[in-house]
Amino acid sequence: MKAVVWHGKQDVRVEEVPEPAIQEPTDAIIRVTSTAICGSDLHLYGGFVIKMEEGDILGHEPMGIVEEVGAEVSKAKPGDRVVVPFNISCGSCFFCDRHLYSQCETTQVTEHGKGAALFGYTHLYGGVPGGQAEYLRVPQAHFGLVPVPDGPPDERFLFLSDVLPTAWQAVAYAEVPKGGTLAVWGLGPIGQMCARIGLHQGAGRVIGVDLVPERLAMAERHGIETIDAGDVEDAAASVRNRTNGRGAEGVIDAVGMEAHGSALAKLAQKTKLQMDRLEGLRTAMGAVRRGGTLSLSGVYVGLEQMFPLGDLFDRQIQIRMGQANCWRWIPEILPLLTDEDPLGTADLKTHTVPITDAPDAYEMFQKKRDGAIKVVLEPDGAGPG
Repeated sequence: MKAVVWHGKQDVRVEEVPEPAIQEPTDAIIRVTSTAICGSDLHLYGGFVIKMEEGDILGHEPMGIVEEVGAEVSKAKPGDRVVVPFNISCGSCFFCDRHLYSQCETTQVTEHGKGAALFGYTHLYGGVPGGQAEYLRVPQAHFGLVPVPDGPPDERFLFLSDVLPTAWQAVAYAEVPKGGTLAVWGLGPIGQMCARIGLHQGAGRVIGVDLVPERLAMAERHGIETIDAGDVEDAAASVRNRTNGRGAEGVIDAVGMEAHGSALAKLAQKTKLQMDRLEGLRTAMGAVRRGGTLSLSGVYVGLEQMFPLGDLFDRQIQIRMGQANCWRWIPEILPLLTDEDPLGTADLKTHTVPITDAPDAYEMFQKKRDGAIKVVLEPDGAGPG
């Protein structure tokens, strides 16, 4: 089969690799019809994450058609249409019973002290072959698969794999009261959905911060107030100025480790003195109201130097973060994926390309060319959507 394979920094290739097979009775094999490139895939592409190995298959946002199931998989059968969430969870261990599916004890990568295994995301998280391929083996499929109806285009359901539950959790963690103000740092796919979900759940105002014109325009189409970070000296001060000098009750950092920052910050990251660039996080902190909440959905991987813990303590800021516990939120999200489309899922994907063009698609997405906000790969060139 064809798959998107990592070979090093900014070097992904589409290669022929062996098709997967059932290995455990809880496995399933799906034929992938759509699979998205995630912003966190760009961390792998850019060489910012350790424990990648040449030949690793990338991708953790797939959906498709079930081809084969193991003996213990009863929730789906061959021919069913399913979405595959990015974390691999058993559904019945100590942590899964507490809806902490990203901490699943059955799939935890204890060798590296990490939580649940993830598809296509470094050997720190199990080195499980990812979903940017024509076929995918799904471990723990007896629990993990999300059956979805035939008919609507793939993009209505595809974002259940990551974007929607990640954004839903980020908004839940931000704890903005009804009528309150939510600020979202970064208007990539996660930030776009955080902003829309915030409004859907009752925030009185949502302020989105970015510096890419296409992202700002997309957010504005969905009723989001925007701040172009390139037009202001201090985006956090701009948020405070719009909120009586106080800041937002909840702020979501949807940028993560590759935030635009100073040349010194970029050098520190490049030389491994500091794994993450913190410009987005630091400015997001400055926009939180005293007593408010900072919710982190952007990915961070390293130990952070000069972290302003004293300032957060003084201002009584709560911080919540973590990988999305996908199945905790999917039952709440799925009923909203209707023709009425209250979350605007039809207005997120900007590019659909065949999987054979994945190397160019990665470069386009990383460089934010051609208005790329969300890129979807079609392994067979003709998914249901």
